[in-house]
Amino acid sequence: MLLAIDTSSGTSVAVVDRDAGVLSEVVEADTMRHAEVVGTLIREALDIAGVPVSALSGVVAGMGPGPFTGLRVGIAAAKAFAVGAGRPLVPVVSHDAIAAEHFGSGGSGPLLVVTDARRRERYWTAYSGPDELGLPVRLDGPGLAKPDQLPHAEFVRVDADVVSAGRLGMIAEVRFANKRPFDPDEPLYLRSPDVTLSAGPKRVSA
Repeated sequence: MLLAIDTSSGTSVAVVDRDAGVLSEVVEADTMRHAEVVGTLIREALDIAGVPVSALSGVVAGMGPGPFTGLRVGIAAAKAFAVGAGRPLVPVVSHDAIAAEHFGSGGSGPLLVVTDARRRERYWTAYSGPDELGLPVRLDGPGLAKPDQLPHAEFVRVDADVVSAGRLGMIAEVRFANKRPFDPDEPLYLRSPDVTLSAGPKRVSA
């Protein structure tokens, strides 16, 4: 049983079980309130599922791509929860959940997943289709581009506002059950944050 957290777009938290599926999922679509709501959503997801922390076997973190500030909130929350619960962190690329939703709903063939990167840009990941387990197969990306410069224009395109933490968690369950590797523990920011650290105090001359 896994707790899954994603803040690459909106904020989504879910509790999933390999056999029972998605036990709970709570979502906040506002992309500016990640830090305010993630703790509350974690509590709600666990309460709705009726699952104690001791029953969890791991914590899934959506690794993006996503804007720096929002994405790091979810990853930090997942890592802190994992440490506190004494459970492993399970990294999963966020766009994989959107692709899995598409393929799980009957979609097939090449797919381009697109999410808002702000600054009039888009994050994208291209998929060739699902594999024999129904897991999305990444063909290209994740990448960052202007809306009129997105690649693979011939692919079916899916634009998403929120990544389903439930799908994210089920991807992790399927990978674990079939001994598939997890994604690297490396956030996919794809560009520098808006705010940079100070280089130190400036010299003042009289």
